[in-house]
Amino acid sequence: MKRKILLIEPNYKNKYPPLGLMKLSTYHKQLGDEVKFFKGDLIDLIIQDIYEELEQKLIYIDKTINWFDKKNAICQYIKTGKKSFIDIIFKDIEHNCSLILENLQYYNMYYRTKKYLKYPKYDRVCISTLFTFYWDKTIETIEFAKLIVKNTNNILVGGVMASVIPKEIKESTGITPYEGLLDKAGILDDNNYIIDQMPLDYSILDEIEYKYPESDGYYGYMTRGCKRKCAFCAVPTIEPEYKSYISLMDNIQYVNKYFGEQRNLLLLDNNVLASKEFPKIIDEIVQMGFHKGATYIEPNYLEICVQNLKSELNDKAYLQKSYNLIHSMLHKLKGQIQQQFYDSMEKYRLLNFGTVTKDNILQFYPTIETIYEKHRNKATKMRYVDFNQGVDARYLTEEKVKLLSKIPIKPLRIAFDELKLKDKYEKAIRLSAEYGIKDLSNYLLYNFEDEPKDLFYRMKINVELCEELDIRIYSFPMKYIPIFGDVSKNRNYIGKHWNKKFIRAVQAVLNSTKGKIGRGISFFEKAFGKNEEEFMKILYMPEAYIIYRLKYECNGNTDEWYDLFSSLTSVEKDLVLPIIEANEFKNVSIGLSPKLQRLIEHYLTKRT
Repeated sequence: MKRKILLIEPNYKNKYPPLGLMKLSTYHKQLGDEVKFFKGDLIDLIIQDIYEELEQKLIYIDKTINWFDKKNAICQYIKTGKKSFIDIIFKDIEHNCSLILENLQYYNMYYRTKKYLKYPKYDRVCISTLFTFYWDKTIETIEFAKLIVKNTNNILVGGVMASVIPKEIKESTGITPYEGLLDKAGILDDNNYIIDQMPLDYSILDEIEYKYPESDGYYGYMTRGCKRKCAFCAVPTIEPEYKSYISLMDNIQYVNKYFGEQRNLLLLDNNVLASKEFPKIIDEIVQMGFHKGATYIEPNYLEICVQNLKSELNDKAYLQKSYNLIHSMLHKLKGQIQQQFYDSMEKYRLLNFGTVTKDNILQFYPTIETIYEKHRNKATKMRYVDFNQGVDARYLTEEKVKLLSKIPIKPLRIAFDELKLKDKYEKAIRLSAEYGIKDLSNYLLYNFEDEPKDLFYRMKINVELCEELDIRIYSFPMKYIPIFGDVSKNRNYIGKHWNKKFIRAVQAVLNSTKGKIGRGISFFEKAFGKNEEEFMKILYMPEAYIIYRLKYECNGNTDEWYDLFSSLTSVEKDLVLPIIEANEFKNVSIGLSPKLQRLIEHYLTKRT
């Protein structure tokens, strides 16, 4: 029997689409289930579901009315019950008014009295989880799922947070999350499917308004797990078993067939260089079309939409995508060709989404197929491979760099989590440069067991290597947040060598650099200081003076502050440094000496 499956990603911002939910969509569709994906305000999901039920009744009452064009007003009336929305809905309706009004009022009351809770719609709700500091939004989503699923035993919570703090989730919600990977047959149902190995369903991304910044690539893993057990990392918990090779070829071919070729290859392996099968992995990447200098031309996405509408792969998504592609092409065309395209759109009632149907799209496409193919984007673009989680410098040998140089890797991300790895890290960077890999990147973990000076020297090393080797290294300082326990539920954790002021100062500098450090020694020295002493000065500097450096240097405020700060006696430091390091300055000057009061006043300067 066909089941109704709801896939939810909590409403936080994230860069990459939820791969686990995309695999679950493929899985359930292969079982013949009806799948819906949602990301957004959870109340909007309730309104959507109620509207879909109401719309069927309104169409039955009067199918001549374009109800979809009235969707926004109908949804607002369901939600608020305001008469002003009734006036909008009935603007051009002449017949069956009392019956239509009766149904509108019923569903407004249905929502207001939460009657929908008596009739849960979904047979299974699957919720993805990401970082533990998204605790509040994730728990809210799980509690919401309990209201709309027929049986709470059929709520599946998986992903990063579910795997690292399952006990806390169960204590808070009563739902036992699934820990680890769905990498064995029969985990959810009695069948032989291994969900973790299934291809991604890209179509669900067009069901939602949220647009992922990175959504035009192939995604996957060619290894799983990591041989190291770093204290700051969740991988040993989520993927405890190291798998040295996973072929992606079949999944890539599936994506090509149903969704079209993707431009880039983004691999989420946690330690790919630890694999003894690394040469085999590189060979397969090349076979998949990612050799050095590989190029890409965007496929005809409208043709793919038509193909998938015919196959009934995901009508909701492909109707929306078709409509967007058609209107985008209309605005791109000029003159007589544009008029011809417009006339065909008008003929098949594709000017407004409310009148778009599958039949109209399928009849329309043959009439403009030649025009669309001629004028669609066919610009040649370079292809890139990104081992997004970074590679381990300790495994990066000359042989492996040679292999990496065969593929269009950009950027090569080499981890530099600790200053003690300096020699191995520098060797890895030099090897990469020697073999022509000149676009590099890394995350610099801080606020763990490191001291502030450790972060400074790692940043400085990268800037100096850029100048020496004529390469580009983009460094992204990343604040450590614990992965276990209550301290992992928000971003407030402060490491033993750090404090609120230091954390805020680093973030203030990074705001001006858009979160990254690139080439340019002079820029780096101005932003972070020429040496450790200047870096510490910036960490203690009032926030406004950091952000608006030039302004406060020119008017003398920075010098005045530093004269006071650098003249502090040991006794004065004992009094005032805890205040500064706590980064809380309101009402703290009471009882301080005039000198310390003047110092604190600098920290009260507003960021304007």
